[in-house]
Amino acid sequence: MALSRKNWNYIIIGASVFMISVLSFIDDKTANVPDDVVALFDPQLPLVQLHLDDIWLSKKEDKWWCHEQVLNCQQWAQAWQNISVSPLNVEPEHGSNEQIVTIAISNIHTAQQWRYFPDDGLLQSSNQNWYQVPPSLRADLQPVLSVSSQSK
Repeated sequence: MALSRKNWNYIIIGASVFMISVLSFIDDKTANVPDDVVALFDPQLPLVQLHLDDIWLSKKEDKWWCHEQVLNCQQWAQAWQNISVSPLNVEPEHGSNEQIVTIAISNIHTAQQWRYFPDDGLLQSSNQNWYQVPPSLRADLQPVLSVSSQSK
């Protein structure tokens, strides 16, 4: 027995409502920051310089400056300056995609080298402590880079 146009419309409406409900549920679960997150940088000792592999950002006279290839300098700087993390008690499983992050903090004369695993949202401090970055905060931690054109 074939379905009438009216029945197909009911099926399409029902499927649409179901998909909207599922997507809303997923958005509610991933957009919220967990309760156990803490700010990585103390407001009294803010971030002043960061190197992510060969790309850098630096704060001079209350303005952020970035590597020439970075297109989203201010957004990238704000993401790192305001990063919140969840401390982890044990070393988590992580992939091999690793970036070295060198962090300079105000009033501290030596920079610290951290390891960042962007696929897993994990940070490992220079003291071997592990931190989890909430999924909703991970996207802005990577700079948007321009493609350099090389002409011959």
